[in-house]
Amino acid sequence: MTGYRVAILGATGMVGREFIKILQQRQFPVSDLVLLASDRSAGKTVAYGSKQIVVQETGKDSFKDIDIVLASAGAEISEEYSPIAAAAGAVVVDNSRAFRMTPDVPLVVPEVNLEDAKGHHGIIANPNCSTIQMVVALNPIHRVNQIKRIIVDTYQSVSGTGSNAVDEMFDQARAILEGRKAEAKVYPYQIAFNLLPHIEPFQDNGYSREEMKMLYETRKIMHAPDVLVSATTVRVPVPLCHAEAIHIELERPMTPAEAREILSGAPGVIVQDDLSNNVYPLPSYGAGKDEVFVGRIRKDISHPNGLAMYVVSDNIRKGAALNAVQIAEALIQNGWLGKR
Repeated sequence: MTGYRVAILGATGMVGREFIKILQQRQFPVSDLVLLASDRSAGKTVAYGSKQIVVQETGKDSFKDIDIVLASAGAEISEEYSPIAAAAGAVVVDNSRAFRMTPDVPLVVPEVNLEDAKGHHGIIANPNCSTIQMVVALNPIHRVNQIKRIIVDTYQSVSGTGSNAVDEMFDQARAILEGRKAEAKVYPYQIAFNLLPHIEPFQDNGYSREEMKMLYETRKIMHAPDVLVSATTVRVPVPLCHAEAIHIELERPMTPAEAREILSGAPGVIVQDDLSNNVYPLPSYGAGKDEVFVGRIRKDISHPNGLAMYVVSDNIRKGAALNAVQIAEALIQNGWLGKR
């Protein structure tokens, strides 16, 4: 067989559409592409190369003879269908939070812990978007000089909530500029011209679920069970790309020059750090690109072993669809897909 039968679960969402785009851009070896969604989207057609593919309603029999499932349909849908797909013989790369902290499910960022994917049992979890870009930037440093503590403040785009949030942000902006009242339906408050320090439900400890993900997922991905992580996640009125201000405490001192040299040779990282020419990462530049951009690398003057940096990446590409496709590519290249 020259290609693989691939199914996209949640094919009409923002990440699902990005899956389709990336499979074409990277010339993924697809012999057949099956597009799955809810009954609301069934019957729609989606272009894939020269073909028009009809979206099918997801059912228990949707995964027969499928080799790879790229799933981005939400935790409840994944909890129902990902095990069914795996039992049918497919390998599922799941973008939801459903299986990320399940002990025997690998949680993988290819630049960081690709070998973990080898031990899959049919399901591999894609990490949270904000975690992915952080560990891509931090793990190269951690391998040289162990990170003991991470303080991270995120500035997360509205596309992380979905296309309805993007549409609402633009609608609110138009309303405000025209002197009308902005209506908020997706978020508790208007997001246009505003910041919301509230991403996902708040927990008993005062942190949000999104903030706790960054702790638990970082520990699992980097194999660093003792690393301390304190996150504050903020939704900002930007359509694409998450930004993060990161402060790390290392085992021993490291100069910014050393960090730049390490990161300049790190896979998936581009250093943009020339303050004399106002060069630093920007969401407007990172949108649509595959890499994680790192800049503002400097000594953290609050700690002798500290460094600070600013990190930007496209949350729909590297933070979701691209990371999953990279995992699928690695499964094929390394012979980890299993029996066909």
